[in-house]
Order: sequence, then C-alpha cells, then structure tokens
Amino acid sequence: MTDTAPTAIPPTSQVTLADGRVEIAPGAPQPSGPYANADLLPVPAAGRTWTTYNFSALWVGMAHNTASWTLASGLIAVGMDWKQAVFTIALANLIVLVPMLLTGHAGPKYGIPFPVFARASFGVRGANLPAVVRALVACGWFGIQTWIGGEAIYFLAGKLIGSGWSNASPVGGHAWTMWLSFAIFWAIQVAIIHRGMETIRRFENWAAPFVLVGALVMLWWMSSKAGGVGPLFDQPSRLGWGGDFWKLFWPSLMGMIGFWSTLSLNIPDFTRYGRSQRAQTWGQALGLPTTMTLFAFLSVLVTSGSQAVYGKPVWDPVQLAAKTDNAAGLLYALVTVLVATLSVNIAANLVSPAFDFSNVAPRKVSFRTGALITAVLAVLIFPWKLYSDPQGYIFTWLGLVGGLLGTVAGILVADYWLVRRTRLHLADLYRTGGRYWYTGGWNWRAVAAFLAGGILAIGGADFHPLIDGRPVPALKPLADYGWAVGLATSLTLYLALTLLTGRREPEPA
Repeated sequence: MTDTAPTAIPPTSQVTLADGRVEIAPGAPQPSGPYANADLLPVPAAGRTWTTYNFSALWVGMAHNTASWTLASGLIAVGMDWKQAVFTIALANLIVLVPMLLTGHAGPKYGIPFPVFARASFGVRGANLPAVVRALVACGWFGIQTWIGGEAIYFLAGKLIGSGWSNASPVGGHAWTMWLSFAIFWAIQVAIIHRGMETIRRFENWAAPFVLVGALVMLWWMSSKAGGVGPLFDQPSRLGWGGDFWKLFWPSLMGMIGFWSTLSLNIPDFTRYGRSQRAQTWGQALGLPTTMTLFAFLSVLVTSGSQAVYGKPVWDPVQLAAKTDNAAGLLYALVTVLVATLSVNIAANLVSPAFDFSNVAPRKVSFRTGALITAVLAVLIFPWKLYSDPQGYIFTWLGLVGGLLGTVAGILVADYWLVRRTRLHLADLYRTGGRYWYTGGWNWRAVAAFLAGGILAIGGADFHPLIDGRPVPALKPLADYGWAVGLATSLTLYLALTLLTGRREPEPA
C-alpha cells in the first residue's frame, strides 16, 4: 500500500511493510526543506534494530538511578512506611506505562522522533511548543541529575582523599571542589552524547545489571549494620492508613507519575529504533513497572535501615554511602552512583531535548548542538536549589512537571489514536502547505487544549519554594491531581474541538 503526496510538489511516497511499519518508499526522495535534517528524518525500517532486551535494558538503566532512589526514600522521609511507599510507586508506574505505550507506538511504526510526531497534532511549527516545554523540563532534570553525579564525586572522593577536598573553601554556598565535581560530571556526559545513539544503546546494555548489583550490595551493607533484615521492615509509618496517609498519597502518586511523564512524551525518540511493535511493547512493559518497583523496594528498605541505624532516615544514597569507612566500598559506591546517573541522564535528559532543540531550527541545530544547548541551560536553572529538600523535590518540581506534561500527552493520544487511528503521512510532517500545516503551521485546537489543561493542572499548585503562593487559588482542590487533570482535560477538549470544527485536516494545496 502506497500513499503519495500531492503532485504539485516533488512526490515522496511511503510504503507499509507486511509487519505494519511504514517508511519512505525505496528510491523516493527524502523529505527536505527548512523543517528537515538528518537527525529528524524517519529511520529506515532496516535501521530499526532495537530488540525487547534493548528496551528492557534501557528502562533498567534509567530506573536504577539515584533520582529513582530518592523518590522512594523521600516518601519514607516524609512519613510513609515501606509498604506505603512501594505501593505508591508501583501504582504510579503502572499508570504511566499506558501513555508510554500509546505514544511509543508511533516510533517503530514510522521511525520518527517526538517533535516530528507532535507536528501531526500541533502543526509543523506548533510542535515547537510541546517540544520546547519538554526540552526545558529535560534541562531541569539534566541539571538535577548532574548535581547528583557531582555530589557523588565530591562526597565519596572526599572520604578517599581527605579533609583537604571535603573542607575546601566555599564558593556560592558550596565548597569549590563540589563545583569542580559538578563540572567534571557535566563534561563526561557531553562527551558520551557526542558519540551518538548507538553508543548510548551499548552503554545502557551493560550499565543496567551493574547498577542493580550495586543496589543489592547497599541493601546487604545496611541490613548487616541494622543487625539483620528485620529492622528494615519494622520502621513504622508516621501516617497510618487513615486520612493523614491519603492526604499525602495523592500528591505523592502524581509526583511519582510526573517522574516518568517526561518519557511518556518523548519515548518515540527511542522506539523509532525498535525492530517491531512487540519489541517496544514487551520491552517497556517488562522494563518499567517491574524494575521501578524493585528498585523502590530496595531503596525504601535501605532508607528504613538507615533510620534504624542512625536514628533518622538518610534519603540521599550518596550521603548514606559516604558514612562507610571502607575504601573499597566507597570506590565501588562511587562508580555505581556515577554509572547509574550517567545511564538515566544521558538517555532520559539529553536525547530528547537534543531532538527538540533541533526541531526549532533544523538547518542550524543538529542533534549534537541541541545536546550542548541542553547541557548549558541545565546549569543556568540552578539544579542544586531544586534538589535541596524532598518536600520541594517531590511535590513542587515533580508535581508541576507532571501536570504540565500530562496535558501534552492527552493531546498526542487523542490525535494519534482517536482522530487519525494511527495513520500518518510522513512527507507532510516535514513540509509547508501539507496536512499538518493547519493555519500558518499551528493547530489552534491543540494550543487551546494545552493552555486549558495546563491551567487546570497546575494553576492551583503551591509553587513553593520556587515562588510564594498559588497562581489561581480557586483551583487548589485540583492541585493534588495535576497529571490526571491535565491529561483528561486536554484529551477531551482536543477531541471535542477537532470533531466540532471538522475532523479532517485540510488537504494540501
């Protein structure tokens, strides 16, 4: 089956293969012009080689990281016990897996990255709105993760080198050696991303099991200090299962969903390399909820153990590891934390904005240039402030991110699955005047749905410690359900506007 673009322009056809995947027809010209470059073009079917193991390893590598650890241990720090924390995280990851698989479907079918996929619903130019929002969120995440990696170098190297490193002169509230550690880790990541996607795939394959072993070692160490596994399970909840727990549960659930709501948008950046729909579906289903729940279980047990041993929960694994005096253990902990942080930060927080910034100006910004822009902006958002306490980290940063990105996910799902029934025309995703040009390159329906969903999702949220107060106090009752409110509102409104104003997109001139 072949779909051909209008004859008014040089025709570019697409073919549907027997397994349902679509590619530019052999011998047909590749899309070109101001909205195309080599990094944004569809991956040919022959280049889509990632298997179920590759996707599972990707998720194991991304889930087993320091930030994931602090999600679970942070719940312990704010009053939950291990059962409540694991339940919250397991449910959140089962929920977020659904939009992850729905948006991921376009990757192996068409071989396109997230910003190009978003052109179908937002317009060829309008896709820059969700792409830039997603990219800026990634910059924040990249900065947080880079600070965590730098903190690992600083704390653990200080234990190995001595007080000269740990007690160096302060600059801007932190020792200058902390800033140096931050810069070193920043440079390592930029060097890896510069080598491209295939290097990332190979890195994720071996990083995943390495990090899991490191988490198990930390569990063994903490249980031995606590006098066995029993005390790790014995730490009581400060909330019980009554009203105090459920009051904390809903914002915590939305925060946990918000943690991976970023990837639920740009997962096509990875699934575009998938060998089949089965590979990405099974790889993600086996990789995301299972490994996140297992890692949460490990982290809450270790954090509960730290409460039994030290009298208070140590929710940061880097600071917890720094409490050992064994040089070999410290070195192993340092390497594990660095590999874990590299694994998630490069895959989750550099790949996406690299494509997103490239989408803004395809002729001027390549994938590598986009990655460098991300790395620079990540420093300018002051990530050390976002990560300063678990309350602000979970409920402010993750809650706001989840609420805002949920609105984009709702629009993508509504357009791709309900309006278009998964049918896209590849050539028109890259040209003016085509099916996805709408009005001046923008689809006003998507913009309206995004604004309405975003206001309802985060308008009533407490922005502290970023700013004081709530932008729209009347929306406070919705604040604890930001991701769900944003997704449901934007999906419903976009679908309604599309059906009321004409379901079919304008035919190309």
